[in-house]
Amino acid sequence: MSFDTLGLSAEILRAVSEQGYSEPTPVQRDAIPVILDGKDILAGAQTGTGKTAGFTLPLLQRLTDSTSAKGRRPVRALVLTPTRELAAQVAESVDTYGKYLPLTATVIFGGVKINPQIARLRAGVDILVATPGRLLDHVSQKTLDLSSVEILVLDEADRMLDMGFIRDIRKIIALMPKQRQNLLFSATYSSDMRKLADSLLKNPVSIEVARRNTPAEKVSQVVHPVDRERKRELLSFMVGSQDWRQVLVFTRTKHGANRLSQQLEKDGISSAAIHGNKSQGARTRALADFKKGGVRVLVATDIAARGLDIDQLPHVVNYELPNVPEDYIHRIGRTGRAGNEGEAVSLVCVDEHKMLVDIERLLKRDLSKIIIPGYEPDPSIRAQPIQNGRSGAGSSRPRNGNGNGHARGKKPGAGSAPGKARSGAPAGRGKPANRGKSQATVAASGNRAPAGRSRQRAAPSGNV
Repeated sequence: MSFDTLGLSAEILRAVSEQGYSEPTPVQRDAIPVILDGKDILAGAQTGTGKTAGFTLPLLQRLTDSTSAKGRRPVRALVLTPTRELAAQVAESVDTYGKYLPLTATVIFGGVKINPQIARLRAGVDILVATPGRLLDHVSQKTLDLSSVEILVLDEADRMLDMGFIRDIRKIIALMPKQRQNLLFSATYSSDMRKLADSLLKNPVSIEVARRNTPAEKVSQVVHPVDRERKRELLSFMVGSQDWRQVLVFTRTKHGANRLSQQLEKDGISSAAIHGNKSQGARTRALADFKKGGVRVLVATDIAARGLDIDQLPHVVNYELPNVPEDYIHRIGRTGRAGNEGEAVSLVCVDEHKMLVDIERLLKRDLSKIIIPGYEPDPSIRAQPIQNGRSGAGSSRPRNGNGNGHARGKKPGAGSAPGKARSGAPAGRGKPANRGKSQATVAASGNRAPAGRSRQRAAPSGNV
């Protein structure tokens, strides 16, 4: 099947062809005809399957087929995303595929000045891509009218629920006409996700390209057991000795991301950090440098688990396992995209054994565990508690309504135990061998492995 058979206009097909695409992915093949028929859909698709184009292409077609009222253009299609990065990615897709159409679009999110956004909205747009927090800021300032919305897209809806956006979503839905087309895309499913779908969708067509809550098939996954305070040393060694040129590394906290990035720089590995406390400009620059090879390692919190679209990213490292098993799938979904192969590595210390068990239970299989010679875990080190849940001190989860795409009405730390994640805390009794920074620096250069015990492996805007 080719795009020519899906009922898309010559202008859209021309833009698709210019991107080098001739055949639709499974989610595009299944979703595009249904959306063109005006039906609601509930789509379950892994990241990297082409789902953004799966709703962007038919959305552009439907808006082109129907005429808008004369005068200032009202917002006719609204795409809601959980993060700024994903909003920017979707807006770029709209711009790319709609370049030959007489439609206008813009994207709004927090972390940047609101006045330029107000000016663009006042000029009139057909398609609006937005994060919930900043959208409601515009509503409160009466700079946005959603009464003419014909199509609503909730992209990465599960992540929006995870981040506490359900109240914002319901407020936004109440501002739109009841008669509209609703498109809900989600990589994972939960009871809350099902409740939202039941309340939002009318006789939806269910589209599921892959089994729920599963990573992409071409992503190899391996676990390297290691002591908590030797993780950075092992990471530096792996990046250097294996000559990894582009690595996305996940930590649980913003502070942890900053600290690890600084430590890697000291080891001679170019690195940058990206998380919710960074300004939008800093996040954009860090991502751009990473994409073009200016930095080898991008250290991120889970805010980056959705919306980072990096072509052929070869390596993802879980420096710390996520508190919620589903986030593991979102993280490693940054590699192995669009049919490419990828590698997901998890550095797991004794504190994280239960987290690993929960992830394997979700995956319904055991992950391969390989001990790197010279980095064997010290069995005398005892496990230390790790903060449970997504929120709390040091967490990357948004907590307020300041227009940065953050959820509203939740107190800091609500729903979780107090305290900070202690993944980098001293081990206490059973001190490991003293292998310091100098060896990690040598490893980062790729010259030799660190000295140590010799045990072998234990187991394998504007016009669009």
